[in-house]
Order: sequence, then structure tokens, then C-alpha cells
Amino acid sequence: MKHTTASESHPKPAQPLFGKLYLIPSTLGECCVGDVLPRRTVDVAGGISHYVVENTRSARRFLSRLKLPRPIDSLVFTELNEHTPVGEVVPMLAPLMQGFDVGVISEAGVPAVADPGAALVRAAHESGICVVPLVGPSSILLALMASGLNGQSFAFSGYLPIKPDLRARSLRRLEQLSAEGQTQIFMEAPYRNDKLIADIVSVCRPHTVLCIAADVTLETELIATKTLAEWKRRLPNLNRRPCIFLM
Repeated sequence: MKHTTASESHPKPAQPLFGKLYLIPSTLGECCVGDVLPRRTVDVAGGISHYVVENTRSARRFLSRLKLPRPIDSLVFTELNEHTPVGEVVPMLAPLMQGFDVGVISEAGVPAVADPGAALVRAAHESGICVVPLVGPSSILLALMASGLNGQSFAFSGYLPIKPDLRARSLRRLEQLSAEGQTQIFMEAPYRNDKLIADIVSVCRPHTVLCIAADVTLETELIATKTLAEWKRRLPNLNRRPCIFLM
């Protein structure tokens, strides 16, 4: 006769089955989805009904281009952007706790890199939720790949200060770090690109090398690496074009 143990007679309650948090890259602009997103990324997006997005309107437009099997109006969207109060991030995990998979979509490129989605990813880890990054375009890495600059040691500084004195100080610091062998990557709001390139040429030394990567993956793509002396002879028109700068 088999004797049951205490643990067998009183089994542990089943662990809750959480959904997965999928990080879904979006295109970097108007281009053919098939050129930049693999089939698995599109397929995963097609099976998700709950999304956390930076902007609902642009996310709906992006998902429409994926030709999902379910109507866009049946999807649930929650916005997470720079205006979202910190206290509203954790409640966004509620669908995951109920077993739904949730997709995170940035305005452009990969979520959680130079993107507020990182706060939700951190909260998911703290709650024991599985986070799954999917393959798609990153303007930062694509620019680095094509720059010819050091890909073994690099740093991304995001947006530089707007105030002229602070910006000049930041540019000199980045220039010094780049001279020591570490590629420095930064960006600017598209409508301020022309001002930034003018400041770089004015503040930094002529022999410093700068790569400009604009409209990455788009038909108007520009990726070129030159010294500042060479750039100064003919500055490109970067107004309102998404750009990555590498020094």
C-alpha cells in the first residue's frame, strides 16, 4: 500500500500563468515592412491583443501596415511616453498578470532603447514576467555598423543639452572620448539637426571625424563619414530628418 506524504496530500497551489512582454520593433519611417522586419516579428504581433505604445495613433498606423489577422479596433492600447507618471507604469502589467501577452511598440525602431518603454521592461522583470525582444531595425546600431568607426567600444549619449554653453561643453567632452578610441553616438530632435551640425563644426576640431546617418533604411538614406573640415565645405540639409551622429 502506497503511503502519501504531507506534500502529496496537500499539493502546492499552481503558479499563476503570466503572459509574455514582447518588444516589437517598428519601422524607422515609411518603407516596405518586409524589408526590415522578419516574419516572426510580424507573426508575433498578429497574435497580440494588448499593446503598450508611445503614441496610439502612430502605433495603429504601423500595425495596419502589418495586415494583422484581427481588426485594429479590437486591440487595446495603453500609452507610455515621457509624460506618463511613474506611478502608472506598474498597473500596465495588469493584462500580463491575467495571462495576456502584451506588445511594446516605440515611435520608431526598437522599444526600450532611447525609449520610455524601458520602465515597463524593468517593472516586468521585477514581477517575474518573461521579456522577449524581437528582431527589427535599430537606427543606433545600423548607423554604427555603417560608420566605419570603432564598433568594439562605443557609448550612446542620447540628446545633448540645448543651452549653447552646456552643449559646447558636452561636444568637447565627446570629442575627447572619441579621440581616446571610443565612438560617441548621439542624436537631436529632427527640427534641430541643422543647428546641431553647425555647432559641431564650430566647436570641434577640423580633423575630428563625424558620421551622419539620416533616414536610415528609407529611400532618402544618407550615411557618410568625413572629417569636420570636409563636412564644413558642404553641410547636408538635415532639417526634420531623423538622424544619428557618431564621432
